[in-house]
Amino acid sequence: MSEYILQTRNLTKTYKSYNAVNNVSISLEPGKIYGLIGRNGAGKSTLMRLIAGLSYPTNGEIELFGHTDEKEIQLERKRIGCMIEAPSINPSMSATVYKFILDKIIEVEDELLSLLDIANTGKKKVKNFSLGMKQRLGIAITLLNNPEFLILDEPINGLDPLGVVEIRKLLTKLCDERNMTILISSHNLPEMYQLATDYIFINKGEIIETLTLEELDDHCKHYLLLQSTNTSKLVNVLERKLNTTNYKVMPDNSVKLFDYIDDRETVGKTLFDNGVVITNLSNEGETLEDYFVSMVGGSENV
Repeated sequence: MSEYILQTRNLTKTYKSYNAVNNVSISLEPGKIYGLIGRNGAGKSTLMRLIAGLSYPTNGEIELFGHTDEKEIQLERKRIGCMIEAPSINPSMSATVYKFILDKIIEVEDELLSLLDIANTGKKKVKNFSLGMKQRLGIAITLLNNPEFLILDEPINGLDPLGVVEIRKLLTKLCDERNMTILISSHNLPEMYQLATDYIFINKGEIIETLTLEELDDHCKHYLLLQSTNTSKLVNVLERKLNTTNYKVMPDNSVKLFDYIDDRETVGKTLFDNGVVITNLSNEGETLEDYFVSMVGGSENV
């Protein structure tokens, strides 16, 4: 059995002369939440549609649950729950009817019922629901078949802050307790940071970087950048006088100090008092959003 839920190899989708997805190769492991990050039009929804079987690739290969044969993949897609671009719900049905259907089809868990939050909607038609309510209902429906792999395209779009927190808790619980793999796209970058365990950056249909949460934290970590005419002496003072080894000497002999970030004066004075000539002492490090923007190629439409 494959160690991956999903693998794609050089997956490409071409519309006329435009590659919406271009040579995409990714591997998703069980029990992880993958954040798919990209600008509008970067290819996120197209990639999800290809994986879910809602569109067919021009070139490349999909391996799902260890299978590459198209007929076998179609069978394996029964193990997927997905909501792509918009919830698949009947606008003429009422919330009460939907709840009745859910109760009859599956023994709905408390989390799912609270996710619906339809106690006071009565016979109100789904077409009259708010966007956030439609999103909640759509997510609940994706969970009906108890999927092993969940694909969600902008699932928190339109939700209020409390709703966002509830969805995050539910998805985290599904991942932790059921070892469910989740592929999720969102423009809510701080929320994605709190949810995802791994990140896939896509731009102009191409994967430009994949990294874990730990690697992302390392990229975004803030530090004091120190430069001196004598790096060895600088490091010696850091360890002896400031009692820290939480630093990193870079190839250009600059030093990244991860302690004392909010106390530059103490660092500068201690180094000066101990005869270290400092040529640079500055706060550095990207914010999470800065890093996302740099990865996806500019701030427009991020």
